[in-house]
Amino acid sequence: MAFWTRRTFVSSTLAAAGTLSAAARGYAQRAGTGRTAVNANRIDVHQHLLPPEFVAALDKHGMSAWAPFSWSAEGAIAMMDEQQIATGILSLSTPGPNLGDDAEGRVLTKQVNERLADLVKAKPDRFGMFASVPLPDIDGSLEAIRHAYDDLGTDGVVLLTNTRGMYLGDPAFEPVMAELNRRKAVILIHPGPLPGPPIKGIHPSLADFCLDTTRAAISLVSNGVPRRYPQLRMILAHAGGFVPYAAYRISSLSNVINPNVDAQAMLEDLSSFYFDTALSGSPTVLPSLLPFAKPGHVLYGSDWPYSPNKTVGFFTGNLDAYKGLDSAGHAALNRKNGEALFPRLAKYTSAAKVTG
Repeated sequence: MAFWTRRTFVSSTLAAAGTLSAAARGYAQRAGTGRTAVNANRIDVHQHLLPPEFVAALDKHGMSAWAPFSWSAEGAIAMMDEQQIATGILSLSTPGPNLGDDAEGRVLTKQVNERLADLVKAKPDRFGMFASVPLPDIDGSLEAIRHAYDDLGTDGVVLLTNTRGMYLGDPAFEPVMAELNRRKAVILIHPGPLPGPPIKGIHPSLADFCLDTTRAAISLVSNGVPRRYPQLRMILAHAGGFVPYAAYRISSLSNVINPNVDAQAMLEDLSSFYFDTALSGSPTVLPSLLPFAKPGHVLYGSDWPYSPNKTVGFFTGNLDAYKGLDSAGHAALNRKNGEALFPRLAKYTSAAKVTG
């Protein structure tokens, strides 16, 4: 599937960001404030990298549209300094390391995770890592989890919402979920393309990714994963897709479709996820997300570099201008909630500076 090209992605997104930046300025003026954080020291739980091994594998498989630009640690730090991000927890984005060949996927997974670990080792205050796993290869994924935790000291794991049409609540993934629960894993659940053809003229990032995240959340809850594995801390990307907005609909209609479903229990399980603010720091998303999520369960996210600097700035500016949070609420979302999930970063609180 031709997802995006460098030219269409960069030009269209920057053009949109230019318009949105004007809207952001207007919202800040209406709110009577600009950014409220003097030095936010944010922990960014949704930031990506494009390592050369991954780019080469995509090229080999004719999937280079998934890597529309180059990446560097220096570029990441420059963006982070601009947005007052102290630490970025890096992860591999869609389509993940398994591009169809399990043996090749295992090798690529190991290469990517070891590169991530090297970045963290070099700058442990600026970078963290979500290790990749080569699903749907179960044995390969279990070995990747062992290597990531026992040898590399990973901060967590990234899982795609669906793998070739199989969503995360599928019983086939039970061994992986059980092992991650044993590890008390922090998991970033990141969307992929819907298991079907895209709609002409509607880019998948506009709505499909949000739907895919929502599908994954329903799959996990409907199959009892959060209750069966209570040690999992699962972060839904992009404010959970449609979950906060549609949670009451989802739980109520699930009971209509299947009277054995406890609608209240399902609602509680949906609210038990963590949520990041990538592409979601807006005056329409935040009033739905913040009352729905449990205290401490909303985390800052940028989605850089797939969300370019200007777009990151727009959503971060709107987040900082949001008057529905007091200063303590902003501090929690920007950093304290992240420190609770990644305790190793707490020691950098007083020293955290937005410099390379």
